[in-house]
Amino acid sequence: MSKLFEFVENGCITTPVGFKASGVTAGLKASGNADMALIFSEMPANFAGAFTSCLFAAAPVQLDRQRVLNSKSLQAIIVNSGNANACTGQKGLKNAEETCVMTAEKLGIEAESVMVSSTGRIGVQLDMTKIVKGVELAVNALTDDGGHIAARAIMTTDTVPKTTAVTFEIDGKKVSIGAMTKGAGMISPKMTLPHATMLCYITTDAKIENALLAKMLEISVGLSFNRITIDNDMSTNDSCIIMANGKSGAIVSEDSSAGELFQDALNALLENLAIAMVKDGEGATKLINIKIHGAASRGDAEKAAKAVANSMLCKTAWFGGDPNWGRVAAALGYSGATFEQEKVDFYYNSKPVIKNGQDAGTPEKELAAEMAGKEFTISCYLNAGTATYNVWTSDLSYDYVKINAEYTT
Repeated sequence: MSKLFEFVENGCITTPVGFKASGVTAGLKASGNADMALIFSEMPANFAGAFTSCLFAAAPVQLDRQRVLNSKSLQAIIVNSGNANACTGQKGLKNAEETCVMTAEKLGIEAESVMVSSTGRIGVQLDMTKIVKGVELAVNALTDDGGHIAARAIMTTDTVPKTTAVTFEIDGKKVSIGAMTKGAGMISPKMTLPHATMLCYITTDAKIENALLAKMLEISVGLSFNRITIDNDMSTNDSCIIMANGKSGAIVSEDSSAGELFQDALNALLENLAIAMVKDGEGATKLINIKIHGAASRGDAEKAAKAVANSMLCKTAWFGGDPNWGRVAAALGYSGATFEQEKVDFYYNSKPVIKNGQDAGTPEKELAAEMAGKEFTISCYLNAGTATYNVWTSDLSYDYVKINAEYTT
């Protein structure tokens, strides 16, 4: 069996066989853009989900958590953008449930095999007249190649749809994993199982049991979406759901070479989409990879990386192309990580910035040149242990403030 996987050109959630999708306009967005999407598996699929750890979890998240705990299979996901259905009380929860029931009736399946997601403005009740219209349109519009329009329909402040797929072989059978995601602001997920929003939907035509899917999704989310931050704000609606319908005939089991290959492919797929989200961050002009090496513990490494990644002073300096490395040093210092400052080294790409806790002597112009590109890496060596961690983040521009000052969806 090959250990390799390939990214599929123009791949999407309908790349795996047995999946259909659609994107339609129900009238939820004032812009008139597509605002409802539907993902449908031709057969019941095994599934798993990870959701926001925010205590103000939206109604769809509350419902979907119960699906993960109580349903054996999943066959459809209905998504609306333009309204988050968050902080909407019992009425909001009832509306989420009714959306699933309507979708199930139109598809001829059980309501318990439908999940629902919402994204948009918080605290506003759904206009169910528009939801009814959207569900009917979405079901009627389902196609084998509807993945790309579905990806557009879930966008809010995103500037581009984000979708991809990978393919590989298991025991001579072609297997695909497809995914789409949205999110450009309110992005600092800390999604847990089974517990703007980051939404991600994943499909695969491999057969994988629910428990193993959950384990694999937890690993992949931990290496991707839980390692990005745009503005250090967690959403009420963060959701990541994977469906496996088994139509390829390939079986993935735990502790097998097929399982290892599938995990590697899923990791790469979600990392690709996570980075795409940061690049499309609200007002973002740069992608910065913060790498921590030699921390005393993994927890310390994570604290240090996130402190630098979320520092407003660092993010504004990156936007201005200012090598002001004192801001990075300060963030490391207040992060809560344990280290001795005289042992710390860090670099902008390959250029030394600090050596042994002091200015490494690299001319400021050279450091500024490293920051001039759209992507660069800050590598910090704490020299306090062996633990590592990284976070992808963006800069903070004037446009971020403008977008969020005027945001009403």
